[in-house]
Amino acid sequence: MTVTATSVDESDQLKPRIASGTRAAWARRLVRLLPAAAAALSGLLLYVSFPPRTLWWLALPAFAGFGWVLRGRGWKAGLGLGYLFGLGFLLPLLVWTGVEVGPGPWLALVAIEAIFIALVGAGVAVVSKLPGWPVWAAAVWIAGEAARARAPFHGFPWGKVAFGQADGAFLPLAAVGGTPVLGFAVVLCGFGLYEVVRVAVSWRRTGTVRRAAAAVGLLSVAVPAVGAVAARPLVSDRAEDGSVTVAVIQGNVPRAGLEFNAQRRAVLDYHARETERLAAEVKAGKAARPDFVLWPENSSDIDPFANPDARTVIDTAAKAIGVPISVGGVVERDGKLYNEQILWDPAKGPTDTYDKRQIQPFGEYLPFRSLIGAINSNWTSMQRQDFTRGTKPGVFTMDGAKVGLVTCYEAAFDWAVRSEVTDGAQMISVPSNNATFDRSEMTYQQLAMSRVRAVEHSRTVAVPVTSGVSAFIMPDGRITQRTGMFVADSLVQKVPLRSSLTPATRLGVLPEIALVLVAAGGLGWAVGAGLRGRRAGDV
Repeated sequence: MTVTATSVDESDQLKPRIASGTRAAWARRLVRLLPAAAAALSGLLLYVSFPPRTLWWLALPAFAGFGWVLRGRGWKAGLGLGYLFGLGFLLPLLVWTGVEVGPGPWLALVAIEAIFIALVGAGVAVVSKLPGWPVWAAAVWIAGEAARARAPFHGFPWGKVAFGQADGAFLPLAAVGGTPVLGFAVVLCGFGLYEVVRVAVSWRRTGTVRRAAAAVGLLSVAVPAVGAVAARPLVSDRAEDGSVTVAVIQGNVPRAGLEFNAQRRAVLDYHARETERLAAEVKAGKAARPDFVLWPENSSDIDPFANPDARTVIDTAAKAIGVPISVGGVVERDGKLYNEQILWDPAKGPTDTYDKRQIQPFGEYLPFRSLIGAINSNWTSMQRQDFTRGTKPGVFTMDGAKVGLVTCYEAAFDWAVRSEVTDGAQMISVPSNNATFDRSEMTYQQLAMSRVRAVEHSRTVAVPVTSGVSAFIMPDGRITQRTGMFVADSLVQKVPLRSSLTPATRLGVLPEIALVLVAAGGLGWAVGAGLRGRRAGDV
């Protein structure tokens, strides 16, 4: 075969064209992948806005990015992009759930919870074509949070947008309408920020401004900000019913991890020892005498009603300090297991109890126990017996002060905290046990929840934790004292008692219902408009 000069020249000319075509194909693929990458990165940005970091404001560009990838798209694209946003947010946020049990439960939890955010993405895409879309879209997000807080297995509200705003400028809105209103304001502002940028870019390109779109964007940013400023008078740490001096005991655990449950007596001894050490300091004049003492959840995993040795240890500690103690115990009655707070009087012994109502699935009880046991018997052996739910709010009267009990996981649920305040609590205690999760971000995420609850209900919140971080939180959300992690320590502080009810406490679930109805209205409008448009096109 003879190769002519002409054919060689044509081959050389084709090479740049092929290379150019290949680059163009790759560029098209990258452009198609850009929304997916932006959705995942926006979710990651939302995670970074959460504690222990104080970058609360990153939630705004996170939702601006989410709005950018969803606006004008169909519901199917919104479903996929929403799922990617959910993975980017929840994978790092909930990594602590696999600290002791491995990545399986963590990945399964994230995969399920991200479905809710995927549905939100589909909903936001649908309403994004409506006038005033940021309002409808923000309401759809809150509707998604409301669903996550209730299902499956009685819900998992961890990761509500409001819980990332403990250091934020929008925090006073918690006192107006609780976590739904606070979260709505943040999401609305984020979507509004995108709308402002979109209008500005359009103006630079075309030289014209759509006034309605510009007004929607500006109002979506301005109204939440102005609302937060207007709500500031609702935030106060002034004592209304006098003050009490409270001691929080952090006894520590022998070592981190689930294994500490096998060392129940050591944990009890540690908390008794720290209480007796504080009693000695009070006697020596080195510490203020508390009016009552708060121990954490699981500070006595040995049932003091059934075990005389545990009862003696607690009784000795109560007599040493000379004031009532709220003890976190594990108690069995009539063959049922309860995660219980016990009010222990130094003279009378146990006088009142509160049984945890919102118990943790896969932590305090196992749904589908037989199926899970067939998959991995280690999981069922770690939780041999399911805890039973309590049925009544818990408010202890301690030296005349009414203290509402919200045990650990319950702090994530709006109803569980509000019920204690409406039942007369003048301050709140959140006894917790975070030793299972080692030094992960879980402790700081939960502490931020308690800060939001303090502002939401205008109550002092004390947080006694077995291994830290224990803290005092004022009704304005400020942390005034805190411990380190995995150290034995105690905190003593004079704190204000309050009895007035914020609008959020009075309104309860009504703001959330209103926002869910707004979301439903927006979705109904958008779907109806789409159907009418199709019919008109078919004519």
